[in-house]
Amino acid sequence: MLSSNCLLPYNKKVLWMIPCLYFSLLIVVDAFQPSISSSNISSNSSRNKNLYTSTTGLYNNSPSNNPTKTNILPDIVIPNLFNFINNEDIDEEEEDPRVWVPQTECLSFRPLCLCTSQGYYVNLLKFKGGGVLGRHRHSSPVHALTLKGEWGYREHGWHASPGTYVYEPPGETHTLVVDDDCDEMITLFHVTGSLLYVDEMTDQVIGYDDVFTKLETAKKWYAQVGLGEDFVQQFVR
Repeated sequence: MLSSNCLLPYNKKVLWMIPCLYFSLLIVVDAFQPSISSSNISSNSSRNKNLYTSTTGLYNNSPSNNPTKTNILPDIVIPNLFNFINNEDIDEEEEDPRVWVPQTECLSFRPLCLCTSQGYYVNLLKFKGGGVLGRHRHSSPVHALTLKGEWGYREHGWHASPGTYVYEPPGETHTLVVDDDCDEMITLFHVTGSLLYVDEMTDQVIGYDDVFTKLETAKKWYAQVGLGEDFVQQFVR
């Protein structure tokens, strides 16, 4: 008969069993892992080639092509959004002017991503000739990349020209200005949260824009010009 000194208390027995069960489970799982062979690699390679669309030079990563990840939303891929290369060999389709949604006589936007699930939007903002986007405050960060023309904020001394990146911190209040001698200004803006329009004198909020107002404005415009209200759904995530 074993002496009492050789017997582990019940709690210590349980503690010793846990790592034993853990490593036993690892051994079992490892035994069922498929081995990597050249046939597996070549089949994966073939499948990847099928995802490539030669006509667009883009990969089609929609969920239907990836059955193991059925809950992933499809990519948004917009080719020839802005051509930085002056190459006559590039076969580009003419842009449909109806994709631009007017906000004022001189200001319009083109939605790229309207992320209602996370409260942000990405769009191109275009001014034809000079103009002003009224004084406004941002509740969250804004990122901007200038593609064409020049612009700035009345409250700051800098001017953004093509290739200029701008970060705007939350709480920033400013007035976007495009000079009259600028034929056309196009800038990509990534805006999170609300853009709050404020009174010039009192700084009190008098209106706002966010991903939901952008979505509704685009819906109405696309229905009006014949593209259909659902045209905007391709940009919604």
